[in-house]
Amino acid sequence: MDRGPEFDGVRIGRPAVGGLIDAGFARLEDLPEELDELARIHGVGPKAIRLLGEERDARRREEPSGTA
Repeated sequence: MDRGPEFDGVRIGRPAVGGLIDAGFARLEDLPEELDELARIHGVGPKAIRLLGEERDARRREEPSGTA
């Protein structure tokens, strides 16, 4: 898996991406509901957590509600 500065389309930096991959996460949907738990992962800081949360919230808003 690519260890560039982006994690599932979110630019959070190489150290954070590497830490998330090493912890077994591959996509935004794989992350825990409480993103603050990610702070224990080496390389994942407050900015990365904020950016991941913002993107996850944006994707959830874009999902179809399933109602007509």
